[in-house]
Amino acid sequence: MRSSLLQQAAFRPFFAGRLVSLLGSSMAPVALAFAVLDASGNGHDLGVVLAAHMVPLLAFLLVGGAVADRFSRRTVLVATHLGAAITQGAVAALLMTGHYSLPLVAALEFLNGVLAAFTTPALRGVVPQLVAKSLLRQANSALGSAGNAAKILGPSLSGVLVVTVGSGPAIAFDAFTYLVAACFLARLSLTGVSEASPRETVLAGIRDGWSVFRAIRWVWVGTLSFCLLNLVQTGTWQILGPQLTRQIGDETTWGFVLGVRGVGMLASSLLMYRPAVRHLLRFGQLAGVLGALPLLALGAQVNAVWLIAAAFVAGLGSSVTAVAWDTSLQEHVPGRVLSRVASYDDLLSYVAIPVGQLCVGPLAETFGAFRVTAVAGVVAAASAALPLASKAVRRLPHAQPDTAASGVQKLPESLGGTP
Repeated sequence: MRSSLLQQAAFRPFFAGRLVSLLGSSMAPVALAFAVLDASGNGHDLGVVLAAHMVPLLAFLLVGGAVADRFSRRTVLVATHLGAAITQGAVAALLMTGHYSLPLVAALEFLNGVLAAFTTPALRGVVPQLVAKSLLRQANSALGSAGNAAKILGPSLSGVLVVTVGSGPAIAFDAFTYLVAACFLARLSLTGVSEASPRETVLAGIRDGWSVFRAIRWVWVGTLSFCLLNLVQTGTWQILGPQLTRQIGDETTWGFVLGVRGVGMLASSLLMYRPAVRHLLRFGQLAGVLGALPLLALGAQVNAVWLIAAAFVAGLGSSVTAVAWDTSLQEHVPGRVLSRVASYDDLLSYVAIPVGQLCVGPLAETFGAFRVTAVAGVVAAASAALPLASKAVRRLPHAQPDTAASGVQKLPESLGGTP
């Protein structure tokens, strides 16, 4: 008999902890940006602080995945959340006492990046230890809805706090949410036992994760798709998006575009809670093509109404893709290596972002911003559809309702095809 996600006692504290943490994390970037700009008076410091967070996140992801597969994921999550509470609290203390120092803030954000590198793989791997395999899609839908709601509410709330009480207290609130989340996560009751040998080194664990990653065809094909998408889409959208939107609309259009896209993401993640799809990964990749619509609309220089509509549809598609991908990983990748495979997925997907951000400006100056945006939209659509050429992606089944709770799974039936 199928049980409701809300009846899963193990999932409730995890969801509560994620909801609190996501709200604080969505507020932090706005508060940190204003805090550094106000304290330093220049954008150089902000760039250094942001890079100080991103570099260790990428550098330590594989180590974080190996650690999450070898040790208790609950212990890893509690430790990293407590660490983030301390580091963010220290940043808030520096700002509230008027002792801003770029080296100190950058060092604290570096530590935050390291902690995030251990948190992310553990989060990807812990969900199958909390709910039955048949409830993974609903769990990811609920978590996606919480994240999308936080992305809509958090920046606005952070802006209000920055204006009324200052940036320091806003960052202090983020530190407090990490502390609250750690308390919830400490209550987790996890099923499944790690198969990693206690004598296996972290380096050996990373190598083992790579062997599994490259053996599962649909995983590396999907990761390649995300890498190409981030290369052409993220930087173009972040850098050229505001500039070109101002030319086809007015100063408020970009805000409407981002807001409507967020509403689309929230609506889609909520809708994904109910419908059952036989080939979830195939459905998710098809939906991912919709993410290219805003770039195509910008490149075609359509009016603001059509751009806003495209952003809403893109938001719908992006949430479907995210839920489908996370659920497929958790259903078919062996639990003993899930965090390591997820860390390779994240690393190879994210590393393309700064490359794209650095290239889009010079390309726009050479070929024209609208033309570059249009080409990026075409390439993004093709990149999202690319995995559908693989039978391993098209035929990967979604878990049946009567599937038993997932713990450690057998590798041969999880490969989803061979090269």
